[in-house]
Amino acid sequence: SGGDPLKVYVFIATFPYSQYSYVEGFLDMTSESWLTAHIHAFEYFQGVPEAIVPDNLKTGVTKAQGSEPVLNEAYRELADYYHTVIVPGRVRKPKDKASVEGTVGFISRQVIASLRNVQCFDLFDLNRKIWRMLEKINAEDFQKRPGSRLKVYNEEEKPHLRPLRSTRFKLSEWRSAKVQPNYHIQVDRMYYSVPYEYIQSDVEIRLSKDLIEVYFKDSRIASHKRLRGIVGQYSTLTDHMPDNHRLFREHTPKNSREWAETIGKNMLKFIETLLNNSPEKKALNQIMSIRSLSRKYSKKELELAAQNILIASSNPTVTVYKTILNRNRKREKAKEQGRLTETKTNQSHGFIRGADYFGGKNK
Repeated sequence: SGGDPLKVYVFIATFPYSQYSYVEGFLDMTSESWLTAHIHAFEYFQGVPEAIVPDNLKTGVTKAQGSEPVLNEAYRELADYYHTVIVPGRVRKPKDKASVEGTVGFISRQVIASLRNVQCFDLFDLNRKIWRMLEKINAEDFQKRPGSRLKVYNEEEKPHLRPLRSTRFKLSEWRSAKVQPNYHIQVDRMYYSVPYEYIQSDVEIRLSKDLIEVYFKDSRIASHKRLRGIVGQYSTLTDHMPDNHRLFREHTPKNSREWAETIGKNMLKFIETLLNNSPEKKALNQIMSIRSLSRKYSKKELELAAQNILIASSNPTVTVYKTILNRNRKREKAKEQGRLTETKTNQSHGFIRGADYFGGKNK
């Protein structure tokens, strides 16, 4: 479109006997492009081979240890989905895929070189030209053997392919991360929660177009719809929160009223008074303070104190409410202590009376 020229990377897949090939250009060598190329090739071939021998490149292979290369997770998933086996060629061992090496050279001469000076306005325009030439190459008769690439492929190789899946493989990418102290992980400057028990744990993240999945030791511990747009957004699930955070998250006027109803009618009236007398944020903070008292006081104590403060003031405050709670408890303890003292005294008098009653001194 008149801008600077762009570098294009060409993906080539070929069958060893027929040399029937698929070619597509990409603007990068990312995992997404690599996997997309495989999917498009399978669809072009209308089937999946039992085994694939790719280059031993970082896009598909995490590391190569002698003769034991390790596939990255996304590439392995693609192979599992299409029921094929991937056997990366050894580094600097072109004989592992000799037919591919020969076809790469041929394609380079026939396609790439002929398009070198052709202006393309976008990648699709370039690929359309590549595919047009590719159809001709695959259909042309061989010079030194009977038939064409297409004819030999259809007769000798295509019947042995596995059928395509009914739905296309969904692209995914795998990354590693450490769970932050706020029980979230960061992905592309967006934040996603995991159960708080995994704080500081190392986890694996599977990214697809619309979904984020988090794994710990092969077990999925969280999934989120992928966030888009303004960076810094949070996706936080209530189930992932510690209890104190969950209480704060659920702290709304509606939730506050529902909680008050579980205590009693006086508590509900007290909460309504706070919500009506103060701005919502201030009132919710006051109610949060009251709700936290349920860890120390029983429902009966909370309800009685609410009744007391409503009688004492038309503008009740949390400070006065706490004072009443404390006073009521002390008063109840004092009453209990008095009852215990009275009981002990009665028991003591009973023994004395019993001794006199039985005439112990007169005998």
